[in-house]
Amino acid sequence: MNRIIEVCANSAQSCVEAEAGGAARVELCAGIPEGGTTPSYGEIVMARQSTERIAIHVLIRPRAGDFLYTETEVGAMLHDIQVAHQLGVQGVVIGCLTPDGNIDEPLLDRLMAAARPLSVTFHRAFDVCRDPRASLELLIRHGVDRVLTSGQEATAVQGIPLLRELVSQADGRIVVMPGCGVRADNIARIESETGAREFHTSARRVVESGMIYRNERVPMGSCAVTSEFETVQTDRREVARYVSQTCIK
Repeated sequence: MNRIIEVCANSAQSCVEAEAGGAARVELCAGIPEGGTTPSYGEIVMARQSTERIAIHVLIRPRAGDFLYTETEVGAMLHDIQVAHQLGVQGVVIGCLTPDGNIDEPLLDRLMAAARPLSVTFHRAFDVCRDPRASLELLIRHGVDRVLTSGQEATAVQGIPLLRELVSQADGRIVVMPGCGVRADNIARIESETGAREFHTSARRVVESGMIYRNERVPMGSCAVTSEFETVQTDRREVARYVSQTCIK
C-alpha cells in the first residue's frame, strides 16, 4: 500500500502547495499556534476553488485549550459542520472529552450524525484521553474513519510503542494516523516501526512578509495563556466594569 500524506494546512494557499506537492489530503485549520481551530468560511471557499484533486477535511474546533465543550460551543461546532457540508468538502475533523478524560460518547453521536456522509477523523483529543485502547474501540463502534494521534507522547517518534500497538489493535477497522513531529527524515522509521500507512505532517516553511515599512514594537497576538487547560473568554463582570466606568471629564 502506498504511503498517504495528509498536510495540516493553515490557509487556502497551503492547500494549493499541499496539492502541488502530492499530498492526498489536507486538514484545513486556523490558529496553528493554538493547536488548530476552525477556519473561516472564506478560507474554506478559497481552498475549494483553488484546488482540483486534493481532499479537504475541515477542523471543527471552536477554541484552543481542552476538549470539554459548553452547549454554546457545541452549537458552533454543529453549525460549522453544516457549513462544511454546504461548501462540499470531503471530511471533518472532530474530538470531544468528558471531565474525567474519556471520549464524550453522547456528543460524539451528535457530531457524527451531523457529519455523515463526510469522512470523519477524531483529532488529537485522543492523545489526552484516559484510556487509548478502550477509546480506540469506542471510535470504531461509532464508525469514525481515522484517528490522528502521536501515541500520547509529545511527538510521534516518542509515541512509536503505543502507535504500533494501536495499529495492531485497529486491524484495519479504523485508520491510525501518526502525527506531530512527522518529518521527511523520520517518516520511514515511523512507518516501518508502527505499520501505519497514513501520516499527518505540517510540511511548513517560514514565508517572509512583503512589508517594507515595519513597526515591530506592536505585536498583534498574545502569549498570555500558557497551559492547554486555560483559555480566554469574555467575562461579563469585566464588561460591566467597563460599561459602568465613570468618564474622565
